[in-house]
Amino acid sequence: MQPNAGRITTHVLDTSKGAPAAGMQIELYFIKGSGKEESNIQVAASWTNSEGRLDSPLLHDGKLTEGEYELRFHVDRYYAQSVHAEQNPVLWTVVPIRFAVLDARSHYHIPLLIAPGGYSTYRGS
Repeated sequence: MQPNAGRITTHVLDTSKGAPAAGMQIELYFIKGSGKEESNIQVAASWTNSEGRLDSPLLHDGKLTEGEYELRFHVDRYYAQSVHAEQNPVLWTVVPIRFAVLDARSHYHIPLLIAPGGYSTYRGS
């Protein structure tokens, strides 16, 4: 892998529909410090396209550094767009996924599988 080729990407699938989750806001934060000294620094934000993916990586082009990051998926806003929003209230508001970047030259693909009653994630490729 080339130096500084690391990147963070994601996609979102709505398992209740069996389809990509289009139009979901996603934010990426760098976590600096810990405990009472912790601060969250927003480094990127985007929206999923019709395929539930982002049009470009959240971090790339040498901007990825080692450390702790958190993706925040705005699930409540996504489900509020649904025509069935009142019939199927969603428990989740924002789904945070915190992860460590151990090698800034690697690709970190962190997908989210979401439904009104649950969610899961994994490290993709």
